Amino acid sequence: MNILIVADPIESFKIYKDTTFAMMRELQKRGHRVSSTEPRFMSWRSGQQVTAQARHLQLTGHADDWYTVTNEAREPVHTFDAVLMRKDPPFDSEFFYATHLLEQAEREGARVFNSPRALRDHPEKLALMEFAQFAPPTLVTRNGNALRAFHTEHRDIILKPLDGMGGTGIFRVGQDGLNLGAIVETLNQGGATSVMAQRYLPEIEAGDKRLLLIGGKVAPFVLARIPQGGEVRGNLAAGGKGVAQPLSDENREVAEAIAPKLAERGLLLVGLDMIGNSVTEINVTSPTCFQEIFDQTGFDVAAMFVDALESALG
Repeated sequence: MNILIVADPIESFKIYKDTTFAMMRELQKRGHRVSSTEPRFMSWRSGQQVTAQARHLQLTGHADDWYTVTNEAREPVHTFDAVLMRKDPPFDSEFFYATHLLEQAEREGARVFNSPRALRDHPEKLALMEFAQFAPPTLVTRNGNALRAFHTEHRDIILKPLDGMGGTGIFRVGQDGLNLGAIVETLNQGGATSVMAQRYLPEIEAGDKRLLLIGGKVAPFVLARIPQGGEVRGNLAAGGKGVAQPLSDENREVAEAIAPKLAERGLLLVGLDMIGNSVTEINVTSPTCFQEIFDQTGFDVAAMFVDALESALG
């Protein structure tokens, strides 16, 4: 198969941990042709098809100079057997526009994973609200007074922006309410910006677990991202320590209730974040942790992913 991957500049990849690279390596191992592009290299001219400036890649197997470009050309996106949308957050206006170009490519016959419409329909903080029975008490609002009332009710809460990534902009406000007013003002900008508040989950000390849902199934290992040095955030980008663990029966029960529903909507790969047995986020844009799990357990998540991709393509 001929696979196009839409991603950030591949020159920026840290291949020892990059999930998109792990996908590329497994695809090439199976004899599939791998090409890359970026959202900025896609275009759509009126009356014509969506095209992309695509670089056909050959992975070298070396840590340095890890790829060579065997050919580069502008091609209709729908002529590829599959398109993997792997652009990292933030989900900004340009990401939004890229999903519309990819949705047009779908109308022309492209098979895009994750589905562009599903990417738009499942913002990563808000998506969990559909599955409230598995989530901690959560409030999304612009109203500063409502956020203060939520703190009064739950006493120990987490506040975060809806468009944050990698743990940025996350605050914990304990029972003393210290700095609550300043934090609310900073996050909601005088009522201009929506904020998510969640009851604090003390199980975070054991890690913020990343579960991987692939083709409607749950990977048998998770990556627990454990806060370090007094931090409340377990995100690897915020200094959390990643420890791979077997999937618990309790977490499996929750994940298996969610996974098939998301797969039906065109979400081939989902990163489900759980603290204890509570879902805190549903990540769909560019879920990661393949290589960390493989390095620590030997379970080949990339192989599971490509199995699901090949099955989806028939």
